[in-house]
Amino acid sequence: MKEYQFTNDWFGVARNMWPTLVPHLPDNKSFLEIGSWEGRATVWIAENMAADQDAMITCIDTWQGGEEHNKDEMGGVFSRFNANMNALADNQHERGKNILVRAIRNTSVQGLAELIHEGREFDFIYIDGSHIAKDVLIDACMSWPMLKSGGVMVFDDYMWRGSPMLLHRPKPAVDAFTSIFGQDLVVMHNGYQVAIQKVAR
Repeated sequence: MKEYQFTNDWFGVARNMWPTLVPHLPDNKSFLEIGSWEGRATVWIAENMAADQDAMITCIDTWQGGEEHNKDEMGGVFSRFNANMNALADNQHERGKNILVRAIRNTSVQGLAELIHEGREFDFIYIDGSHIAKDVLIDACMSWPMLKSGGVMVFDDYMWRGSPMLLHRPKPAVDAFTSIFGQDLVVMHNGYQVAIQKVAR
């Protein structure tokens, strides 16, 4: 098996919670990740969520970092993502899986607009791009119509306090979204991450 090139592990919370979400996904075949970094979550989705055949994971990221990142240290992140996706493809091939990873290197607004135009639908959407509240809210509102009925959306960093400015944290956006769309969703988990399920209609 090929080794992955991860320099950070911000995925510990998800490892404990995400397995409980898997049985609720409509088809386990289409996944959207907004904010991918080195692809650790992408690998986990491929190995633990995705169906063996004909599954696709779509990753949207600028790979330029956010306001909390040192721009001088961002140069190798995208190359490590690509190396990890190549390793994932080799490892999945050995296991008899055929999972396609599509990377859209753009802003989330541009990437989501592209997917909306294509008429895409997703079983699972992970919002982990910008920490700025207005960006999180835009990502959620743009991607929500593409979430299948019964599908699951996860917000990362709900309790993150890395910025002294409240509107530069995800929490206000998640609170606003879950309040406004409250009749259309069920909260499955509320902790450092928030998981919601789109009500089947």
